[in-house]
Amino acid sequence: MSVFADLVGQDEAVETLSRAAAAAARIVNGDLSATAAMTHAWIFTGPPGSGRSVAARALAAALECERDGIGCGECHGCRTALGGTHADVRFVVPEGLSIGVGEMRALVLRAGSAPSGGRWQAMVIEDADRLTEAAGNALLKAIEEPPPRTVFLLCTPSTHPDDISVTIRSRCRVVALRQPPAEAVAEVLVRRDGIAPATAAWAAAAAQGHVGRAKRLANDSDARARRDAVLAVPRRLTGVGACFDAASALIEAAEAEAGAAAIDSNGAERSALEQALGAGGTGKGAAGAMRGAAGQLKELEKRQKSRLTRAQRDALDRALVDLAGFYRDVLITSLRAPVAVVHTDTAVQSAAAAEKWTPESTLRRLEAVLACREAIDLNVKPKIAVEAMMLSLWRG
Repeated sequence: MSVFADLVGQDEAVETLSRAAAAAARIVNGDLSATAAMTHAWIFTGPPGSGRSVAARALAAALECERDGIGCGECHGCRTALGGTHADVRFVVPEGLSIGVGEMRALVLRAGSAPSGGRWQAMVIEDADRLTEAAGNALLKAIEEPPPRTVFLLCTPSTHPDDISVTIRSRCRVVALRQPPAEAVAEVLVRRDGIAPATAAWAAAAAQGHVGRAKRLANDSDARARRDAVLAVPRRLTGVGACFDAASALIEAAEAEAGAAAIDSNGAERSALEQALGAGGTGKGAAGAMRGAAGQLKELEKRQKSRLTRAQRDALDRALVDLAGFYRDVLITSLRAPVAVVHTDTAVQSAAAAEKWTPESTLRRLEAVLACREAIDLNVKPKIAVEAMMLSLWRG
């Protein structure tokens, strides 16, 4: 199966990337006239769930494909690249809120060497919008003077200067992805994950085109329960006190979700580091090594804390997306728009709200949710942003 099979509803992007991979294979074979379709730096943009990182990984795999770059998905190059074990494919996935200059300098240094397999080196930077200014400058130098047969694949929400610097963007080819239709997402869930068609159709609609989110909703009862609690928020907003209670519940649920996911991984990381530093050993050497390990353990705790903060914000953002979907359903029901509702299981509630609220007040509520997402993205304390949003939702 092609490496591009999971790039849902992105036919134009798949065609562009397939041509680039085929051209890259011809370049490896000595045909330098193929450089028009292939370039050394790419930016994948699109809304959450559109498949930015999927597209980057798929292109990286196609570049390593041993069958003339067709991205067969079956050869050793394709399978190891998709599995994250290929020696010439590097992934930068931010654990915290940003990607630091040290990590980017290490990547650029690695990019300067020749590909060990004789094809291409692919440097995949997920969430490139999280690059610090210094990290962005370090990457820019490498993109301005690219090593031969090294490709940089950046994933960002958009090409707005707030997401990626203009200088980096000007040196990259942009592949714009769109939100995939629910039907395409459902088809992938059925084909790839063996999910029942009815469940897949519901999850795809509820996830609003986000493939990963749809899979979680279809398979994880806890994820469905959290979504149900979020969609009950509009009915709970009966007064000022209820607004603050709902805000606290939403924040606590996001923290609990992120914390539960972090407990096991944090403990395993600390245990592995302590063991590597000589924990459990005997003798003066082992004791001395552990005394000198305090700095490394402190740095690990710092990374874990940053990663937890990001996980909490991501969990909260998922809840806000679900909430925005409810108010969107109310608005299209009120206006009798010829489109399907997102949350089919709360269609009765959204229809009742459409009878009660004016379209203008519904739109103000929807804008309040979107403003909350933006405020949190700008580092406003989540509790303050969510409390302000709840009050706006109550007042309408």
